[in-house]
Amino acid sequence: MATASRKSKSKPKTARQRMQARRKRLRAQGLRPVQHWAPDLRDPRVRADLRRQGNLLARHPENAAIDAWIEQIYDWTEWR
Repeated sequence: MATASRKSKSKPKTARQRMQARRKRLRAQGLRPVQHWAPDLRDPRVRADLRRQGNLLARHPENAAIDAWIEQIYDWTEWR
């Protein structure tokens, strides 16, 4: 049984060359690179600030009205 032939052995590509080729393929698909920044949850200051913001939201005086509105307008048929 014959196996699929591979290209002849050539010099291994560097990480930089592989990344360039990958980016070229992705761009050919209509994609572009984007950098995202997210909160670092390992930082105690970030966690403390998120906790502070959560507490402020929990004490919002219109929470009940907002929750009722969401319950009323949300399309639950999509929920599975």
